[in-house]
Amino acid sequence: MKESPSELVAMRDMLREFVRERDWRRFHAPKNLAAALSVEASELLEPFTWLQTGDKAELDDAKLRAIRHEMADVLAYLVMLADALDVDLHQALLEKMALNRAKYPAEKVRGDARKYSEYDE
Repeated sequence: MKESPSELVAMRDMLREFVRERDWRRFHAPKNLAAALSVEASELLEPFTWLQTGDKAELDDAKLRAIRHEMADVLAYLVMLADALDVDLHQALLEKMALNRAKYPAEKVRGDARKYSEYDE
């Protein structure tokens, strides 16, 4: 996946228009968008239920389509939440990655999935 800031803006504008056409803006308080995002993220798990690993080889076309659609829902609510709170998602990701690089230096954590707080000082 390669999203540019301009593609995020285009998605935001498409979602704004969709919401405007339906007069739904009044329902899109940040709390409501965050709750909807959480619900959609949970729904993303459903197609993986009872699979051994969830690798692509285990997924038929119907499950892949369901996953793709749930991923789109997650992305849509995340973009709308960012819009409601005036968050630049591209900049937020750059900022968070800098923090993650400091928390998880590659030479210290390579091949280890523990949380940063579980490492010896």
